[in-house]
Amino acid sequence: MPDVAILMGSDSDFDVVKEATVQLDKFGVSYEVRVLSAHRAPHKLAEFVQNSKSVKVFICAAGGAAHLAGVVAALTTRPVIGIPIPTTTVQSLDSILSMLQMPSGIPVACVAASKGGAANAGILAAQILALSNDSLARKMEEHKRELEKGCLEKDAKLQQSLKK
Repeated sequence: MPDVAILMGSDSDFDVVKEATVQLDKFGVSYEVRVLSAHRAPHKLAEFVQNSKSVKVFICAAGGAAHLAGVVAALTTRPVIGIPIPTTTVQSLDSILSMLQMPSGIPVACVAASKGGAANAGILAAQILALSNDSLARKMEEHKRELEKGCLEKDAKLQQSLKK
């Protein structure tokens, strides 16, 4: 049974969303990916959320009106992370605001409208799960150490090039 459900409003969103799956795979987190639009399949979406008892975190990706994350958040008490899908309409502002401007009591965490944002959604889901999973917590700590090591290596390389 998956710990994370990744829901998309359209299959065309997967080009961005796949970055979340890369991160979840890296940390060994189980997930399921589905296309369930808040507008085109609202009853099936509600049924899925209500029947997904093993899911601990929902990641929802949508563009345009981007109501998917908000609808899921209204249907569950579990954490919801929204990925605004980049659109050409007003430089994705519509998607971003649909997730950021949630009413009080229906929180949605929102990452950047980009592949990097999708990667962060996967990492954030893993961090949430790591709160109750020591093995995953250790993997998250190692991830942070790897980030630091990479940063320091780049700094050392830059410092060497500046000395020339």
